[in-house]
Amino acid sequence: MTDYAHDIVVVGSGPGGLKAAIQGAKAGKRVAVVERDRNPGGACVYRGTIPSKTLLEAAQTIIRLKHNAAVFDFNLREDLEVATLIQRLDKVTSSHNHSIRDQLNRNDIDLFHGRAKISGTNQVTVQHVDGGESILHAETIVLATGSRPRTPPDIPVDHENILDSDSLLSMLYLPRSLTVLGSGVIACEYASIFSLLGVKVYLIDRSERPLAFLDEEITDFFLQSFERHGGTFLGGESIQSVQWDGVSEVATTLASGKVIKTEKNLVALGRLANVESLQLDQVGVACGPRGHVLVNEDYQTSVPNIYAVGDLIGPPALASCSMEQGRRAICHALDMDPGHAFNLVPIGIYAVPEIASVGLSEQEAIQKYGKVCVGRARLDETARGLISGSEAGLLKLISDEHGKKILGVQIIGDNATDLIHVGEVALLNGNEVSFFQENILNFPTMSEAYRIAALQLLNQCHRVGALA
Repeated sequence: MTDYAHDIVVVGSGPGGLKAAIQGAKAGKRVAVVERDRNPGGACVYRGTIPSKTLLEAAQTIIRLKHNAAVFDFNLREDLEVATLIQRLDKVTSSHNHSIRDQLNRNDIDLFHGRAKISGTNQVTVQHVDGGESILHAETIVLATGSRPRTPPDIPVDHENILDSDSLLSMLYLPRSLTVLGSGVIACEYASIFSLLGVKVYLIDRSERPLAFLDEEITDFFLQSFERHGGTFLGGESIQSVQWDGVSEVATTLASGKVIKTEKNLVALGRLANVESLQLDQVGVACGPRGHVLVNEDYQTSVPNIYAVGDLIGPPALASCSMEQGRRAICHALDMDPGHAFNLVPIGIYAVPEIASVGLSEQEAIQKYGKVCVGRARLDETARGLISGSEAGLLKLISDEHGKKILGVQIIGDNATDLIHVGEVALLNGNEVSFFQENILNFPTMSEAYRIAALQLLNQCHRVGALA
């Protein structure tokens, strides 16, 4: 057993943990990071964000090839290996791993491999693979251990026929059919991608609509695209049982009596915070009823010198948000000014088509303000959309009833997760809708859709005003 002294110990090296560690090191503190996996980066790098987005890139490439059928004689092979679709993944993850290690080394951050437990309010015990232990002492501890797929006890996930989001991409061959349980972000991302790849996909959930937290028009648009590519959504359905037949099919029996048989089954019914091995109860760190670590606005837990960030503390559970949480936690611990608190979080969903949202949905705006104005622009009807052969897409601009204050932006279509930042900046700056009418946007670009939507919104408000 070896003892080490640091100023800050960060448990977990995903987006939140890494940013916390670097912020501490930049402030001149001695920092250690504890990572359970062989390589730093967390589930984001090796099992989540990067693998799924690499697969999305493959799917979007296929869309482009199909749109250029006159030039490319293109067909997917029936025996296509999943590894072929994400053949760049090893290179991407390897490069990202190298980048993370380089950042740790440049900032003189010590990396410890092993399982961590909080053995005191200022102490972390690391159990190494070889059976040895290290005791890390620090004034500040940051917990950033992330989350894992939630598996209901009555669904026998075997990671071969019945899979979770961590094991899905370990499939050798592209299945002919796939059932996806759930209709949240991960479920819809994978369901839409595999459907585009020619897999017969069934998306099943007790909710009446997928991505129920989003603007209804946007989810309707997503559902139309999903079904146009051959997918089937079964909403309002409860799962009675899931069973592999021992030969070639997984049968999903619903409470309504329907039985859906497919080659593979993906369980995407949420995620659980990785807290158990930390033994937080031993030092009095409080958790909520859903297992998330409870924190205040500065990301302090019930033990003031122990902080928690990222998926560990619950929604929005976004990598982008986790990074900022990690930075702010360290700033608070070191009595540094983190800047203005962020009050807008853009949501990006890497489905086919991409979805992004910032501010209020149309339904939320109506509920809060009563009357609103909405401007729309079809992304596939912009000059750039026509040139690139974009799939159908939509940008919605939502304002107050006078057509002045921007309340929200909702986008579905190519590059939605990039386009949303234009709307985010307009909201943060307090720009009025007329900002998009009065200023120049490059032509031809997808960003032009903001101007089109703004013009439609203002014309609509003027017509309503004239009639009144």
